[in-house]
Amino acid sequence: MKNASLSPFIIGTRGSKLALAQANLVSSLLAEKGVRTELNIIKTSGDTFTDRPLYQITGVGAFVREIDDRMLAGEIDIGVHSMKDVPTERPVELTIAAVMKRDSPYDFLLTRDGTKLKDLPEGAVIGTTSLRRCAQLLRFRPDLTIKDLRGNIDTRLRKLREGQYDGILLAEAGLERMKWDIPGERLDPDDFVPSANQGTVVIVTRKDSDAERAVWQLDDEKTRIETRIERIIIGILGGGCLVPIGAFARTEGDKIHVRTEVLSTDGKRHVKIDEFINPAGYEYEAERIGNELKQRGGGALVDEAVKMFAAKRGKHG
Repeated sequence: MKNASLSPFIIGTRGSKLALAQANLVSSLLAEKGVRTELNIIKTSGDTFTDRPLYQITGVGAFVREIDDRMLAGEIDIGVHSMKDVPTERPVELTIAAVMKRDSPYDFLLTRDGTKLKDLPEGAVIGTTSLRRCAQLLRFRPDLTIKDLRGNIDTRLRKLREGQYDGILLAEAGLERMKWDIPGERLDPDDFVPSANQGTVVIVTRKDSDAERAVWQLDDEKTRIETRIERIIIGILGGGCLVPIGAFARTEGDKIHVRTEVLSTDGKRHVKIDEFINPAGYEYEAERIGNELKQRGGGALVDEAVKMFAAKRGKHG
C-alpha cells in the first residue's frame, strides 16, 4: 500500500463543483487514514454534450466511461462517482472498492417561492432530464409541463431564478454535499421512488491493487447491501437510462424495505413492488423481486421505452 513516503494515489474526477466536492471528501477521509492522494480532472462525454438529455448520448456511463479508460490505461488509481451514474455492467479489471455511507436518497423540489408540488398552478413548468422523474411527475400531476434541464447545479439554480422554470427537481444529496441549505420540498418515496443508488458515492479501483486495499477502509456495509439490492433489480430489468425505473432499499429495524417500479414514459402506466425482506439472502430476494417486477409487466414497459427511443434516434440520426 502506498504511504506518505511513496507517490500519492491519483484520483480521477469530473470537474464539476459537485464532483470535486465528492472527490475532495474522499481525499480528506483517506488523508485521515494516512493515505496521500492527488486529483486529476477528466472531462467526460456527459460534461461535453450539455445540449441534450443524457439518454440521447451514445453508449452507457456518460460520466464514467472516460475515467474507467484512464484507470485501465494506468493513468489514475482511483475513480470517485455518484453510484447511480455507474452502469451495472463493468469492466472485469475494475471493482467498486468502497461504497460510502449514503447521503439523502430522495428527490428534492425547488421552486422560486417555496410552493409545494401539489400547490403549483396548472401547467407549471418543471425542469428535469431524468425520465424517471418526468414519468413520476406526470403520474402525480398530469397537467404539468416538463422541460429538459441540463447544466451543473449552479446553472440549474440560475435558470430557476431567471424564471425559465417554475420548479426544478434535483437529488437532495447534491445539495447536502455542496453544503447548501436551500428551502424546498423532499418528495415522498412512495410516490417518487428514487433512482437506484441515488445519494451514494462509490470509489472504483483496479482489482487487487494497492488502491483497492487503501480505499476499502471507507466502505459502509449497510449501504453496500442496500445499493446492491437496487443494482440487482435494475440489472434484471435492463434498459439503462432509457427507462423510467426506480429502486430503493432501506434498512428499517431487522428488515429491509424495498420499493421498486417501472413506469411508462408518460406516467400513465406503472408496475410497482413494495415489500420488506430479510437481510439474510438479500441477493436472492433482490433477484426474485426483479424477476417478479419484470413478469408483472415491467419487462414490457422496458421494451416499449427502449424501442421508442431507438425509433427517435433513427428518425433524428
